[in-house]
Parts: sequence; C-alpha cells; structure tokens
Amino acid sequence: MERVAIIGASMTQFGQREDEWILDLLAEGGLACLDDSGVDAADVEHLYVSNMASGEFEGQTGVPNALAHDLDAVPAYTQRIDQTSSSGGAGIYAAWQSVASGASDMTLLVGGEKMTHRTTGEATDIIASLTHPAEYKTGVTLPSFAGLTARHYLEKYDAPRESLAKVAVKNHENGVDNPNAQFQKEIDEETALESPIVANPLRLYDFCPITDGSAALMLCPESVAEEYTDEYVVVSGIDGATDTHVVHEREDPTVMGGVVESGKGAYEMSGRDPDDIDVAELHDMFTILEFLQMEGLGFAEQGEAWKLVEEGHTERDGELPINTSGGLKSKGHPLGASGVAQGVEIYEQLVGEAGPRQVDADVGLCCNVGGFGNCVITTIMEAAQ
Repeated sequence: MERVAIIGASMTQFGQREDEWILDLLAEGGLACLDDSGVDAADVEHLYVSNMASGEFEGQTGVPNALAHDLDAVPAYTQRIDQTSSSGGAGIYAAWQSVASGASDMTLLVGGEKMTHRTTGEATDIIASLTHPAEYKTGVTLPSFAGLTARHYLEKYDAPRESLAKVAVKNHENGVDNPNAQFQKEIDEETALESPIVANPLRLYDFCPITDGSAALMLCPESVAEEYTDEYVVVSGIDGATDTHVVHEREDPTVMGGVVESGKGAYEMSGRDPDDIDVAELHDMFTILEFLQMEGLGFAEQGEAWKLVEEGHTERDGELPINTSGGLKSKGHPLGASGVAQGVEIYEQLVGEAGPRQVDADVGLCCNVGGFGNCVITTIMEAAQ
C-alpha cells in the first residue's frame, strides 16, 4: 500500500462569523486548500465534509454535494462525515482510507460548523444530544461530565486545582500567535481561577468557546504528492476507537479507553511510540481532557500528567509541546472543523509553516475526541524524508 500524503492545508478565521453560513465557511476553507496545494478543483475525485450538526444548527442538509458545486469540483464523489465532536478526525480517517484503498488519487477534506447564531443553551443542548438517552433526559451535559471527572481526578491523584489553570494559560498564550484563533489574548492563573464556576470545580476558562469556522486538508498518494511539491507530510499511523456510550459504566472515568485504543493502533501502524512524538494537538474541549489524553496516549503515567504541566513539559519550548495552535481552548471549537484544524496545525509544524508558533518537529500527533471519549481518532504524521 502506497503511503498517503498531505500536500495542502487551510484554516479560516475561527470565531463569530456573522452573516456567513455553513456553506460559506466550507467554501472558504476548501478554496484556500485548493490554492495552497496547487490542485485544480476538477482534479478532486473525492470530497469529504466533516460536520456534526448543520441540520440541527441551521436547518441545512446536503452540504457535501452543494460544496462540490460551489468549489466547481463536480463530478467528485461526496460524503458527509458525522462523528459528533470528533467528526474532523473521522474525516481525516475517511479521507486517508479513500486514498490508501486506491479509490481516489486526490481527496479534499473540509470540516466546518456554524454555531454562534444559537444561544449557549441551545448549542449546549444540540451537543448534549450525543449522550445516551437515559443520560440526556436527566439533563446531563458534557460540561457536567467534565466537572465530575475533574473533581475525581484532582482528589484521586492529589493534583492541585492550579494545574488545570496552567493548561488554560498555556493554550491562551499559544493562541496569541495563531492569527486564526478565536481568542488571541493571554490570561493568567488568577483570572482562570477566579472566573465563574460552570461545573464545579471547572470554571469559565476551563472550557472552549462556541465557534464558527472551517479547515481543510488535501490528501493523495505519495507518488502524486511528489508531482506537486517536495514539502509534504505523510500519514504514517491512524486509528479510531470507541468507549462505553454510557459514561458511568466505565471502570475508571479518568481513563478514556477510546484514546488508549486508538493511540495503540496509530503507534503500531506508524512503528512509533510516545517518545517519538515531537508535537501534539489534543482535544482540550475542557482542560481536564488534556490530562486524560496525555495519559491515555502514553505521554505521562496514569495520574502524572498534571506534574508534567506544572514542570513546563508541555510548553512550546518544553520537551513535548502540546496545542501549539492554542487548542480548542483558545483557537475555538467549530465541531466538524476541530479535528481537521488539529491536522492543519501538525501539517504546518512539520513543513515549517507555523510562523511564531514553530517548534522543532519531524513527527506529530493529533487526537480528536467525540463526546466525553465516546469515540476517538488518533493520527500520526511525519515530515517527508
């Protein structure tokens, strides 16, 4: 099987995009990716759209075929990828499969979501619909799961509350240097720790914002990539996994089985291990998730991630920079776009196009989480050699 390469990437401005709807956002990201990769729209054979809830958020369905029309990519095969908040990572997996299988020699993936026209309560309710019906009918939301898990983690591992604030501070600092991030401002620990409580012990700055935006990647066989550029990235490992849909059925809520299993699969496929990863993008929808993914992916022992954060291990100049993009916390979280945007950041880091966020990296990893670990995709990318 020929290796699958990524030859272009794009990310729109994330944030509140007034008077722009899902197709506007997707077209903006798709056109920018076509331009970045130097690929003509007519040469796109497969077009995948990662999107969780365009129907629920704005009553818009059929977005993939409409996007093919808007990009002038007809008659490309189109498909929508919905895997809740991990739709973007699932889109990378689907796009990789389309190329790896030989079904397509040029696959464009565009992920996007339009959310900010809804109230916080409405958006939270739409997102909460991914929970088990037994949980949903009692009013359980993802923030409530995050608060319960954070309290359990802090008590079980004697971790200081300040360690979670340090995650928020780090990711906001990284977001300052991302021109497309929703929040390009620094915060300090005091601000994070004194912000309003949302789900005790988590406060406002422990949560990502509601966001509009899109991101895109262009995938093709490595032999085709070499016809376009010498600067490309290969997907050396990728895998997806699920965990129990009912969160309280997990033996230990601080262990995300989907993260563990998808990470194992991606490491095995790539021939890499956690020590080989130079930079990582993790799904920090809530600050506690950064700890849980660090441990599930083998970057830290169980219950030890907070210590590495306290020591500066995950800072941009640390041993393993995490969320150099600003993460979902600062960059924003337009559901279907987030996993794709993680891939964009790793791609830019590996080809040396991350600007002031640039770190020294040849191997990168991104982990996109759906729900509260209900489904997960882990992807490992490497700079072309």
